[in-house]
Formats: sequence, structure tokens, C-alpha cells
Amino acid sequence: MIAEAANLDLQPWRFQFHPEVWLLIAFVIGSYTYAIRVIGKRVQPSGDVVSRKQLRAFVAAVVLLWVASDWPMHDISEEYLYSAHMLQHMILSYFVPPLVWLATPAWLFDVVVGRGRALPVVRFLSRPPIAGVLFNLVVMITHIPALVNQSVSNGPLHYSLHVLVVVSSLLMWIPVLGPNRSWHMGYGGKMIYLFLMSVVPTVPAGWLTFAEGVVYRSYDIPVRVWGISATVDQQLAGAVMKLGGSIFLWTVITYMFFKRFMSRFSAEQSYKQPALTYEEVAEAFEKTPAVTEPQR
Repeated sequence: MIAEAANLDLQPWRFQFHPEVWLLIAFVIGSYTYAIRVIGKRVQPSGDVVSRKQLRAFVAAVVLLWVASDWPMHDISEEYLYSAHMLQHMILSYFVPPLVWLATPAWLFDVVVGRGRALPVVRFLSRPPIAGVLFNLVVMITHIPALVNQSVSNGPLHYSLHVLVVVSSLLMWIPVLGPNRSWHMGYGGKMIYLFLMSVVPTVPAGWLTFAEGVVYRSYDIPVRVWGISATVDQQLAGAVMKLGGSIFLWTVITYMFFKRFMSRFSAEQSYKQPALTYEEVAEAFEKTPAVTEPQR
């Protein structure tokens, strides 16, 4: 019996049931559905409760959250590959939070945050300097070897770190595309802000890539998924952190640049003139003085 249990533990791809993840996904879907069908109709009796774009963003956010939290990514990232763990954190910090805000109507944000004591707290924590420092502080803390090694064997600590990552990322993205547009920075500020968010994570990424030996002992195990050694796995994790996050943020910056500045430039340089109506042409002829022929 002990040998059979040991063999099961050495099977990375065996299915593992995570009811807490399924309950979380069901709660998220149920809460959003109740909000738009019940609360939304009361708050927005005459206008659109939610747009198709927001619904698509919500579906994408839920799918990514499920992929990052359930089997097989959860189990591979927690028990075998730190590079999979890094990809999991990348999804939870860079992809899911902006989709959550794109899926959240302004009225729903106001309902959740409210007008009481929570509002000034959220407003303070989402200010660019505060949110940026918190986000990067969480990035640094979640890569401390002792904490990572402990979280692998401690389920509550593992999920708590995931919650911390998601919450800090949600705060970080509010000044960029949060539902309350009055909290947004200008386009130039957004681009500088996102560029700075891509700089600090390169520190632990470079440390992982060039470190001598295995940093996280809990991932230095005999069973190797896809034959990836512990050292290569660690280097892949650094590459995912450095390139994955930076490429995504720089893509967003590039999109903002072309959307804001290049569209304005094209409009200013356009040679197309608006079409004149018949009334405007007739009025112009009436105002034009008649040309008389010179007498001979």
C-alpha cells in the first residue's frame, strides 16, 4: 500500500480534484450574474447594464482564472516545476486583473466599493505611487526562497499568496483601466507607469536566471516533468518573469501610443475635406459678386 501511494505521488499528470477552485469559479460566475440581472436593473433601469465587450472580458477572465488555479497547472506548478508556478503568477497578475476591470461596469464598481469608509481606502491604495510600490513589493516578497518552499507544502499559505498577488495587481491596474475614469492617469502617465512596472520584476528574474545552484529546494526533486532539470526549470522561470511580463506591458504601451497619438496625428494630417451640402454651395454663390464684362 505504501509503494502504491508513493507511485501515485510520482505521477505528475494524474488528475487531482480541487473542489475549492470549482466553488470559487461558481461563486464568481454566480455573483456577476446576480449583479447584472438583479442589481444592475435597479441601478440602471433605463440604460444598458453591461456591454458585450464587458461580457467577453468576464468570460476570458474566468477561463484564465480557472486554468491558472485548477488541475493540471496548479499541481504541476506547486509540486514539480517552478517555471509553471511563474506562468501561473503571470496569469494571475498580468492577464486576469485587467480583464476583471474591463468586465466591470462603473455602476458595479460603485456598488462594490460603496460611498463609506472603503472608498477612501481603495482610492488611496490605487494611487499610482502606492499601487505601484505595493505591486512590486508583492513581486519581491513572493520570490523569497523560504516563503516559496513553505507555501509548496502549506495550502492556506499558498492560496493566501495568490490572493495577495491578485489584489495587488487589481490595485495596480486601476489607474490604467479601472471602471472609475476619474481615477485614470493621462495616456503619457499610463505609459510611463506601465514601463516602470516592467522594470522591477527584472531584478528577481535576473537573479533566478543567473543564480548558481537551485534556489528553491522544494522543486529540486527526482521526478522531472518533460525531462526539465531543476536548473533549467529555474532559468525558464526567470525568462517567463522577465520576458513574459515585459512583453505584455510593452504591448499595452505600444497600443496606447498608437491609439492616442498616432490617431490624432493622422486626423491632423488628413487632406480629406467634408462634403458640402447644396444649401452651402447656393449660399456661397449668392455671396460671390457678379463678374461684369469690360465695355469696349
